[in-house]
Amino acid sequence: MRTATRLTGPLFLIVTYYLALPVLVWAVVSWLPGIATYLPFGGIDALSQSNAASLEIIQTIAAPINFAGLEGITLAIAIASAVLLSLPVSWVYFITTRSKEVDRSFAQTIVVLPVVVAGIATIVQHSLALAFSLAGIVAAVRFRFTLTQPAHALYVFVSIAIGLAAGISALSIAYVVAVGFVLVNLLLWRANYGANLTTPFFSFLTGRGFDDNDL
Repeated sequence: MRTATRLTGPLFLIVTYYLALPVLVWAVVSWLPGIATYLPFGGIDALSQSNAASLEIIQTIAAPINFAGLEGITLAIAIASAVLLSLPVSWVYFITTRSKEVDRSFAQTIVVLPVVVAGIATIVQHSLALAFSLAGIVAAVRFRFTLTQPAHALYVFVSIAIGLAAGISALSIAYVVAVGFVLVNLLLWRANYGANLTTPFFSFLTGRGFDDNDL
């Protein structure tokens, strides 16, 4: 594993990038106040205001979704935002990967997967029937994706979380998830967390002494 050094530069770049995104949103809203209506925010509030009884009124045949109107513009903004939020996640993969050659296909999947998930979430959130239909289609296709390292599953999960949050108009949640994942992952990698269990703290925590050998 490469030595976790010279992280200051990449960490500063990523933090600056994430801090610039809210400033960019504020600047766009200030320049075009009408666009605030289309921004994918407030989805969690809408979900919390719904109750179990609301599921009873969902019909078997889903009502057509007008993607040419408000939802189409909101989805486009959500997809663009999901890509912007997931880009630093792929950077973290480049920084922390153990192998000298990164998996380009996997790195591209990290960025593209939130786009697909956001679109799916936007479609199925309007109909329980569509959600079950989608589950049946996925089961029929039996899609498989092989991960070379178990840790890569975390990148897939965070990509799904970003896309899902963006798709249900909860972009603030996607932002927090992306920032939290990137910072925690980089800091743990920089500290080589768990690499040496014979330090005073881990020796006290695990009961291992300095002379203990691995079994």
